[in-house]
Amino acid sequence: MDSGRWRRGAVSRGMLPLLALHAVNEYYRLPWKPPVTAGLLAANTLIYLRPSFLDSLLPFVDEVWFNPHLILKNKDMKRFFLSVFYHVDESHLVYNMMSLLWKGIQLETSMGSTEFASMVVALLGLSQGITLLLAKSLLVFFDYGRPYYSEYAVGFSGLLFAMKVVLNSHSENFTNVHGLIVPARYAAWAELILIQMFVPRVSFLGHLGGILAGILYLKLKGSYSGPNPLTTIIRELTDLLRWPVRFIRSTFRLRRRRILGRGTVGGGERRSLSGTWRCQACTYDNSDWLSNCEMCGTSRSSERGGFLRQVSPRSHDLSLEELRRRRVERFG
Repeated sequence: MDSGRWRRGAVSRGMLPLLALHAVNEYYRLPWKPPVTAGLLAANTLIYLRPSFLDSLLPFVDEVWFNPHLILKNKDMKRFFLSVFYHVDESHLVYNMMSLLWKGIQLETSMGSTEFASMVVALLGLSQGITLLLAKSLLVFFDYGRPYYSEYAVGFSGLLFAMKVVLNSHSENFTNVHGLIVPARYAAWAELILIQMFVPRVSFLGHLGGILAGILYLKLKGSYSGPNPLTTIIRELTDLLRWPVRFIRSTFRLRRRRILGRGTVGGGERRSLSGTWRCQACTYDNSDWLSNCEMCGTSRSSERGGFLRQVSPRSHDLSLEELRRRRVERFG
């Protein structure tokens, strides 16, 4: 999460193509492609680029800065939720997205897409809420409002700090944080201090809120044994969105089966589809209104397993090539 003034019309310094190349390379190597992580990467990048087809739909950054004073004064939920997906400049975006790519792939692969999506939603709400609570508390109890309560900030990094806490919560390994070797479970705290020392313009409170949100999420998840309600909601929504796709696919399969599926020769009359009967000689599906096969002329057998009666004395002796030719003519 970065604080400061928004610079309009920033020119790309070539970092976005490198991000795209790295993301494609990472996904190409994976046997399973995590869709939620890819969606988050795409959403953040598109919001930063503001293509013409989205320009009229996206609010400007001046409308979504995370500012505790304005959020509480105006009850502005747009600032509360959308500020996470905006970035100040290209380096801010690329640094956050590289971190998201690494953390997101690991978490989504281990948790599954639905559980990962519910975690992201929960961490977003918790990290923003804790940051807001910390800023207000500093103002009320310590009269310390200027640096934090009136601060303007945007960026995905608060959520990334929360994800780092979740990712390293059970790790017994050590990790390298900007050249400093620390236990992995304390990596988020070390990074919080180091980043604040070397990049003072970042939002300390936003990052701290992310760490506390990750800890609180783990505590709540550990104390609750039932199914995650957010996961259930997201799963139901996903199933609802997939229904039209499943319907179209099933319709397409049915259509192909009607045209191409002919079964096997012999074995009694078989009804392949409603309102049709299948010829025992050439396996062509005919309408129930017809008593003779439209393809080869064979009489429809009785429903009690009667014999086959030929309308044309040589219809049953048709060659396979002749049957194919008639079918081509039929569907041509």
